[in-house]
Amino acid sequence: MKILVTGADGLLGSNLVRELLNRNHLVSVLLLEGTKSPTLDGLPITSYYGNILKPESLDAPFKNNEIVIHCAAATDVYPARNEFVNAVNIEGSRNIVKTCLKHSIKRLVYVGTANSFSFGTSKDKPGVEDTPYASLHYGLDYMDSKRYAQELVLEAVKNEKLPAVIVNPTFMIGPYDSRPSSGKMILALHKGKVPGYTNGGKNYVAVKDVAAAISNAIDKGRIGECYILGNENLSYKEAFEKLANAIGAKPPKLKMGNVIVKFYGTLSSLLAKIFKLNPAVTKEMAIISCDHHYYSVEKARKELDLPQTPIETAAKECFEWFKENDYLTKKI
Repeated sequence: MKILVTGADGLLGSNLVRELLNRNHLVSVLLLEGTKSPTLDGLPITSYYGNILKPESLDAPFKNNEIVIHCAAATDVYPARNEFVNAVNIEGSRNIVKTCLKHSIKRLVYVGTANSFSFGTSKDKPGVEDTPYASLHYGLDYMDSKRYAQELVLEAVKNEKLPAVIVNPTFMIGPYDSRPSSGKMILALHKGKVPGYTNGGKNYVAVKDVAAAISNAIDKGRIGECYILGNENLSYKEAFEKLANAIGAKPPKLKMGNVIVKFYGTLSSLLAKIFKLNPAVTKEMAIISCDHHYYSVEKARKELDLPQTPIETAAKECFEWFKENDYLTKKI
């Protein structure tokens, strides 16, 4: 198949492009003009340069492909209210949908987030795909915009017969994390800079498993359906122990109470606003870290053949990639 991937130079996109190439697909990528994409260098792909906020720049890449996988997104969580995040995630996705319809794309795979559903507050009652959005109270435009964009896609499926499948990854870990994103946690554990753990927890998944399931979604999965792509539901204590052991680091031992964590996040956000800094922990993220965000991935296992690689393996692959690319000594 001739496949176009947006956001191809991110953590997920870089792994996805490799998975598609391994399956002998003809892969094109849509990149922002002037960006450097070291994780894509040397790969046998066709590169287009454009901007999902400029619909006219989408015509050329779309008309030359059959499948579109829309990974591109703005993921900033600070400031919590962010016009750029809303523009990229909502208007950008709207432009993707319109251009798919214009060029009769055979299938759109839209990459959302598991946060777009209700989260399970315990491991024995995880969140599933047919539950309402439950994260509005966090006040994060990133989460809100991704949910809104998902609704745009579903409406287009219903009203305009858009052939789209939605995938909703949880917290991804793995190699080719050049910015880095989730890999910051791996680096912090390696450097002993994780002071403690909170009472919360969430679902973790190897990014390569997500890439495999998305590749499967090209011809599997039902149009108009959502699929949570994840693996292990872990408390932060459990997660830090597994990840630290996988990379030969020491896990944090200090359990931090909710009141202290939320106070620190609030203070950090206030100081960041005053001194125009980018805080490592925000008020919103501190609140989220005290909650349990657990999800069931049974639907994706059954319908998209979602693999389940141990999270320790994903951490090792992430760490080895960082080591090979000299990230262990960089100031991130």
